[in-house]
Amino acid sequence: MARYTATTDWSLKPGEDFLKGRYSRGHTLSFDGGVEVPASASPHVVGKWAVEAAVDPEEMLVAALSNCHMLTFLHKARLAGFLVAAYRDEAYGVMEEIAPGRMAVTKVVLRPQVTYDGAAPDQAQRDALHHAAHEECFIANSVKTEVSVEDAG
Repeated sequence: MARYTATTDWSLKPGEDFLKGRYSRGHTLSFDGGVEVPASASPHVVGKWAVEAAVDPEEMLVAALSNCHMLTFLHKARLAGFLVAAYRDEAYGVMEEIAPGRMAVTKVVLRPQVTYDGAAPDQAQRDALHHAAHEECFIANSVKTEVSVEDAG
């Protein structure tokens, strides 16, 4: 079993009015390797109280799914004998109301563009590699959100 940790650190700033909801949602996420990431609620959720330059939870979910898929895909491609030179994914997620007053990220679309050195897999092989990566991706196996892959070649 592996254990993963993250620390979330937020504090009320002088002049903010917590009880009226007039406070910054900006905070810091720290990870065990020492990386700190500026984070916030999404501007789509809290408007001006968000920090637009920071990452929000919905973006982190999309990024985690994209990142996990990429790492698993790279492993699968290597085992299949394909030399991957570059991988770029412009993934996106869709949030919508799932019941009155309840929102959820209901779909994440991964759109990887993979560049190979030497022989490249044909479309059937790429589809099989993406399918295998999706099946083994720890994060995809951890969420209920629909996750699809649109291979961009």
